[in-house]
Amino acid sequence: MKQILTTILVLVSLFTFSQSDSLQFPQDFYGIYKGDLHITNARGKQTIQMEFHLNSTDTVGKYQYMLVYIMDGNRQERHYNLLEKNVENGEYMVDENNGIVLDAKLIDNTIFSMFEVQGSILTTTERFYKDSMDFEITFANKSQQTKSGTEGEDATEVISYPISVLQKAHLIKQE
Repeated sequence: MKQILTTILVLVSLFTFSQSDSLQFPQDFYGIYKGDLHITNARGKQTIQMEFHLNSTDTVGKYQYMLVYIMDGNRQERHYNLLEKNVENGEYMVDENNGIVLDAKLIDNTIFSMFEVQGSILTTTERFYKDSMDFEITFANKSQQTKSGTEGEDATEVISYPISVLQKAHLIKQE
């Protein structure tokens, strides 16, 4: 009996894994996602409503990619596009439609992007699941860097940047 139960658990695990593995980016994740964005910084914590929109457009390889922040009932919509660069290598670009284009990398249904603006380094992570997504941005100020490293013939300098702001949300796909 114990062997049968183990076999069933293994089969269920494999079936669940193959289902999640079969999801295709971006088409299986089209939709509107909503939830609360939690912002943590030196001043404390704040929560605001957030939406993330990912949808097809009339242009092949171009997708609607919109962030919405809702504070005190006011919607701040950021209309961007996600552009295919090299899908086989997971390479995309986020076009902010104002001359700013950010490299983005897709790995395991997660979009990663890292960029520097006005002395800050930002890392964005958007992890997609069947019915939800996790959205996260970290900020680090370059002026607050710390240098350390090894000495000697193979000396290595390492520069670290402490995170000063974290924005994090778990967003639910709307039906």
